[in-house]
Amino acid sequence: MTRVAVVDIGTNSTRLLVAEVCGDSVEEFDRRLAITRLGEGVDSRRKLLPVAVARVRNVLVDYRHVADELGAERTLALATSAIRDAENGEAFLGELEWSYGFTTRLLSGDEEALLTFRGVASGRTIAESTLVVDVGGGSTELILGGPEGVSFHTSLDLGCVRLTERFLHGDPPRAEELEACGAHVRELLRETVPPEVCPATALGVAGTVTTLATLDLGLEEEVPELVHGHKVAASRVARFLDELGAQPVSELRELPGLHPERAPVIVAGVVVVLEILRHFGLEELEVSERDIMHGGALAAAELSAPVEGDAPPGAYTCC
Repeated sequence: MTRVAVVDIGTNSTRLLVAEVCGDSVEEFDRRLAITRLGEGVDSRRKLLPVAVARVRNVLVDYRHVADELGAERTLALATSAIRDAENGEAFLGELEWSYGFTTRLLSGDEEALLTFRGVASGRTIAESTLVVDVGGGSTELILGGPEGVSFHTSLDLGCVRLTERFLHGDPPRAEELEACGAHVRELLRETVPPEVCPATALGVAGTVTTLATLDLGLEEEVPELVHGHKVAASRVARFLDELGAQPVSELRELPGLHPERAPVIVAGVVVVLEILRHFGLEELEVSERDIMHGGALAAAELSAPVEGDAPPGAYTCC
């Protein structure tokens, strides 16, 4: 059994999972999340902004100490859409390795999709023709698979941060902005997904999806044990889009069950979920709390053991 720490440096959030890995089993030990919005402005500028970088670095100081205190033997930081889209993304990863001692891995969209499926499958047997939907801040991964593995996967530039910055400028967004956002999602799905991809059921992961489950359950805040396995009907997703899309961000920040810092981008995320369900004719989405972090834990356990005393010169410094 190996204790690992995985950091998911996403476009909207930076997350930590400390887990025990034994074979293909991942047992959670500690999990944390901070909304850091690293992808702010990346879609238009193609650069990570200094303030956004500082937000992530501040969080990583704490995560590094937590990983050490909990005895993580391997540490792996996963970089996804914002970092792979930014011209200074790889330089940023190099700084993270030097400062915090994490092994870093910049994932392509395809790698992100496959690692997500691996994480979801670590806690269950995937039924035949299951579509795994991972709505992130910068991209959305669609993975069709079953007990024998993955048969189709793609990564689309349909993240909630990216679409908010492109389309949803009003507060609350205007009807024509919501329609333009939905039309863009529909067009990209039609262009990218082959007609033979016909899932029978769907599993959703990540913040937009778990927020929908939290709201659907009427919880004050996300409770993973209750959210995991909950099924949200497509009709409920449509209702949530109408309700959330009609409220200004100031009101959304006060809404029970919705993380205040997720409020500015939640509407775009719900648009993506709804359009995906409609595209495939799916009536509901089952929620999984196991995702790319758990796939990352399995990957971290496969890393070579670190050399004793090899902490970098700037270890665990802040910004």
